[in-house]
Parts: sequence; structure tokens; C-alpha cells
Amino acid sequence: MDVKSTQNLSPSLELWGGLECTVNRVRDEYFSQMERNGHASRRDDLERFASLGIRAIRYPVLWERTAPEEVGQADWSWSDERLPGLRDLGITPIVGLVHHGSGPRHTSLIDPNFAEQLAEFAGAVAQRYPWVEYYTPVNEPLTTARFSGLYGVWYPHGRDDRTFIKALINQCRAVVLSMREIRKVNPAAKLVQTDDISKTYSTPEMDELASFYNERRWLSWDLLCGKVGPAHALWNYLVSTGIDTAEFLWFRENPCPPDIIGVNYYITSERWLDHRAERYPEEYRQTGPNQIYADIHAPRALATPTPGIGPLLQETWDRYELPIAVTEAHIDANREDQMRWLMEIWDAAKGVQQNGVDIRAITVWALLGSYDWNCLVSQCKGYYEPGPFDVRSPQPRPTAVAGLMRELSIGAQLDHPVLQGQGWWRRPGRFHCPPVATNDVVASIALERQAKDHLLQPILITGATGTLGQAFARICETRNLAYRLVSRKDMDIADPESVERAIEHYRPWAIINTGGYVRVDDAERDAERCYRENTLGASIIAIACVRHKIQYMTFSSDLVFDGRQQNPYLESDPVSPLNIYGRSKAGAERRVLDSCPEAMVVRTSAFFGPWDSHNFVTQALKALKSGTSFVAANDITVSPTYVPDLVHTCLDLLIDKEKGIWHLTNAQPVTWAELAIKACELAGIDASRLESKSHVLMGYRAPRPLYSALGSEKGIFMPNLDDALGRYLRGQQVATEEDYAGQAVYGGQN
Repeated sequence: MDVKSTQNLSPSLELWGGLECTVNRVRDEYFSQMERNGHASRRDDLERFASLGIRAIRYPVLWERTAPEEVGQADWSWSDERLPGLRDLGITPIVGLVHHGSGPRHTSLIDPNFAEQLAEFAGAVAQRYPWVEYYTPVNEPLTTARFSGLYGVWYPHGRDDRTFIKALINQCRAVVLSMREIRKVNPAAKLVQTDDISKTYSTPEMDELASFYNERRWLSWDLLCGKVGPAHALWNYLVSTGIDTAEFLWFRENPCPPDIIGVNYYITSERWLDHRAERYPEEYRQTGPNQIYADIHAPRALATPTPGIGPLLQETWDRYELPIAVTEAHIDANREDQMRWLMEIWDAAKGVQQNGVDIRAITVWALLGSYDWNCLVSQCKGYYEPGPFDVRSPQPRPTAVAGLMRELSIGAQLDHPVLQGQGWWRRPGRFHCPPVATNDVVASIALERQAKDHLLQPILITGATGTLGQAFARICETRNLAYRLVSRKDMDIADPESVERAIEHYRPWAIINTGGYVRVDDAERDAERCYRENTLGASIIAIACVRHKIQYMTFSSDLVFDGRQQNPYLESDPVSPLNIYGRSKAGAERRVLDSCPEAMVVRTSAFFGPWDSHNFVTQALKALKSGTSFVAANDITVSPTYVPDLVHTCLDLLIDKEKGIWHLTNAQPVTWAELAIKACELAGIDASRLESKSHVLMGYRAPRPLYSALGSEKGIFMPNLDDALGRYLRGQQVATEEDYAGQAVYGGQN
């Protein structure tokens, strides 16, 4: 993607925002996204949203939350405060009434009275807020009907075509009746009708099923536009459900075409069907009436990437000739790929707009992120996908996506270096199976893209021989972030002239300093060298970064603390190191931030990971598994850190342009002995030969703090220790796109 392609932005394409507000029901349990992301109780989010430059926002006045019993008993206090607040900030609300929900407990998607009951609520909303112009009474009726009526994921957990179509009819009928009631109050009210704009590709053997899916994807809009009748491509299928044909024909007599068709697009929206199921991992295999086949999101299978959303927008326009907006644009991925995804959709929309398609806006989803969509919100596992704001901080923290939105909203030139790379869905390493239809042209394109990537402005990483430096290089490679990993001979960090030469040669946009002196005990006899490499070197790079306007990240340690407190140290706690190594790091922190306040200093602790054999966890498991004794301190408490988690988080924060001191660990204080025991328990290894000793008996030359666990007042951004150990022990190489990108299966089943 050429980032300069969006320099001259047309003002006719607006930027909208969307708030993930799903309240879905699984049996008798409700899952509320707004309770989990905090917006339910945080009024000042509205100002945050306004700061993004959005013109409109998809915003909830949800039936389940507002009137869980009867409409006459509705509690309007929440929306009374927020809807006028949006209006005062110049943001147009697009009010949603049901978002992947099934209504209050007294109804369901297959309740014959569902539509009339929602319409009653819609009328009450319009009476309460007669100035509101845009509505989405039911979000994604086709998608919700699939999950609730066909796959059994959400209430009422149907698993057959009749329940699926009944749920779809009820939702679409609810849209018609709701808009009728709303327009009694506000005749100018407009319908923004959303659904997933899917597309299915297949082998010739699966063409019949693919064709069926490609017709089915239009059903909600077709019903609302009065297009469903005996001549419809799916008429025989609809009639085969046993539902009275009058229920389908009712929409021809009561059409309610959208004023704006809202298309939602995800990485899983485009599917590939293959009759050769054995080529694919088990999780992608489906059982049909006559065969087992594979159903996988297309980027993971097709050697030639699909053109993306552009042709789908054109198809939508050709079918309905109604105004269009992309009402959800989001990918579960690392930060740079979230930005690349948004830009790809923005540029595609600009392209079809130039071809005459009436496309109004791109909606960034979801402003506060979302929870557990990788399991279709069927459980509370705590899986969080950040959006323009990350709610894992005490207050929502703006990410680089927020900065990109602000630039798009004013037509500014886009200059973030990470936008130059290809998203994972277009990179050679994206496949979960042998790629389909590989040819020389595709291979040459991939090689050409790789060659261009090596010409991009890089991240300069010091510490080529160290665990952390090598981990950064490995993960930058998989994330398609241009980088250069340098050793001391390439750049002596404590030599200003050497640093200048390296910067002039590599011209980085950021420097990550992982180099330095790491031998804690040896530092007691080698203080001069320790200070040179840890304190002076970090400071010299900081000064150079200020001079050249380069982002800077460097690393410190938990050993800057003296261990006198018995609760995790926070970023603002005063430092008081006990040994030479800790003093060298504390000095580096002070000098770096004094000379370069925009720098980011990461304190971390007790590394373990999959790529070096010398870390504590690996050594403990190796010894104890072989029946050899292993010694560990039982009175020194630390915060273990899984290196891949640390590196991914650091890169995201670097792209977000964060600064200051950050504590990043896997957030669980344990002694070294407890860590060995925990790892053994998870690995199923006998830990009886573990020798648990006091630090006094360990023979340390340098004094250690007995408690140096790290907590954070800035938020918890890494998984917990048990989760990290589990992934480490399963042998997963988490420094790949698959572990942090493209995991959500939203829209994933056909």
C-alpha cells in the first residue's frame, strides 16, 4: 500500500466510530461488552470519542439494558445523559436498539411477539429523543440469526434452518415495525441497516454450497427491500423450512429499504470452501450432508490474496443502488496491522467512490476494543482486542489507531512508518494449509513486496547477541516491521561518534536499546564497564534520538528497588538499588528521561522464553526432568516475564508513541523456587529434586532485594503467568502473527 495514496482525501468520505455494545445471551447468562469495557459507567468517554474527529457514532440505547421488564418501566437516565452529550460535541448518534441480543428475558428471537415488542420500545425511544435522526433497530440480523438459530452459540440456541430463518424474519420484521413507530414521531428518521458483507470462494466441487452462501448473505437487506418472492434465488430454500410463505411476502407489502446500507467487514468475512478437508487443520473441517469439507477464512488458504472489500462494496451498490457506509472496520491484530487494515479499507472506499459508488463513511470499530470475540462471546475468557483506545489502563489510553483516525478526519498526510508494510493477510507466511493456486506471478509479487520491505525506514535494535535483541528481531520479522539488528562492532552505544554513524547509515524511525551489561554479580568487580554500557550508552543514544527526532525505547530492571516493601513496586515508587548493576540502571533511567522525555523506559524482570536455553525456567525443567537436582532461592520474590509477550507489548507501545517508565511483566509475584515448582506442575514433571534454599546459601556476590516484584499503575497489558507458562510449555512460537492476529472468528462460520 502506498501511504501517499491518501494524501488528498475527499471530504465526502466521513470518519465514523462505533462502540462495541453487544449484550448477547448464552442460556440464562448475559454478556455485556459495555460493562466489561467500562463505558457503562464512564461518561467522559464521549470527549475521548470526539477527540478522534468522528462525525457520527453507532451508539446504544439497548432494549435489554433500558427496559428489561416493561417499556413503561424503562430507565432512561443513562441515555438521557449521553445522547445529548454526543449532540453537544457535534457527533451524530446512530442509535442501536438491539446489538446481537435477543431482547429482555421475557422474549427471544423466535418469539412471535418479538417484533411488536421491539417496535414498542423503538417508539418510546423516539418519543424520548425526537431529534435523533439515524437508527439501527437491529444490528446484523443475518449474522445474529446464524449464531442464534443455526449454530446454537447464542440464545435460543437453535441448530436448524427453520429456527435460523424464523429468527431472521423476526428481526427484519422488528426493523420494519420499529422504523414505522419511529417515523410516527420523526418522519425524517433514517434507517442504517448493518450486516456482514461476506463472500465465499471454493473449489469447483464446492461451488453449489458457495453459491448458496453468496446468495444467503443478502437475505436481510433483500427482505427489507421487498425483493424476496417466488423469483428469488433462495425461494425454494426458504419455503423448505415450513414457514408460511405469507411471512416472507409480508416484506413485499411492507418494504423498508435502508437509507444507508451498513456493511461490516472482518478478516473472516471472506471464506474458502475446499472438498479436500484433509489438507486443513481439524478446526476448519465441517461435516455436510454428503461430505466433510474445509471452511477457512480465505487469507489463510488462498495463495493469491482476494482484492479485499472494494469489489464487495461494488457488488452491494450494483445490487441495491442505495447509499453505503462501512459500519464496522476492525481486525484483531498487532497495532501496525490494525492501522494497515483501516487504511486498506479507507483506500478501497475511496476507489469505489471514484467509480460512482455512493459510499458515505468508514466506521472504526470498536472505539474501546472488545472482549472474547475469539470465542464468539460465549464465555468470559478475558481475551481483549484493543481499538483506538485501550481500556486496560486506569483510564482508556489512546493507541496509534486513534492518531491515525485524527489524521484521516482532517485529511492530513499519513506518515507513520509502519503503514509502509503489508498486513499479515497479504504476507507469504499467513497460511494455515498448503496454499491454494500458487503461481509464479504470485510468488514474484511476494518477493517484490519483501524486497521493498527491506528498503523501508527501520527500527534499529541494539544487542545482537542478547536474548532480548534477538527476540525483537525475530518478532519484527514476523510482524513485517522493518528492522536492523546491530552488534557492538556496528554501533558502540557508549561512543557518540559510532552512534551517529549508525543513525546516518540506517536512518531509523525508532531505536530499541536491548544492549548493555547483564552480569549482575560480575558487575560488583567490573563497575566501570557496567556503568559505561548500561548508563553512559543508554544516555548517549537518548541524546542522539533527540537530535534526530527518533523514538527511543530502552530497558531497565527490577533491581533498581531495595525490596523493603512487600507489595509490587509501581512506576512512581522511588528507586534505591542495592548493587552496582541496579545503580547503573537507575542512573540510566534518570539520564535518559532527563535528556529525552519522550523516551520509553521499560522495567522488567526474570526472563523466560522459547528461544534461548539459558533462562531459569528452561534450565530448571531440563534438570528436573532428567532427574538432576536443581537449586532455587525460596526467599527472593520476582515477576517472571515471558519474552514473546514482552516484545509484542513493547512494539505495540512503541508504535503508540508511549513514553516514560513502564513496568511490563506477566504480573504474578513468585519466588524462584515457586516458579520452578509451578512450571513443573504445569509440565507434569516431578519436582522432588528441587533444592529450595535461602539466598544466603546461593553464593551471590551482589546483594539482591528480597522482594522486587513489579506492578503497574499504567495497566496490565500482558497475559498472566499461568497463561504464559502454558504457552511456553506447549511449545507454541507465540512470536508469529497467528498468536496475536486474526484469532477472532467473527462471521467465521458460513
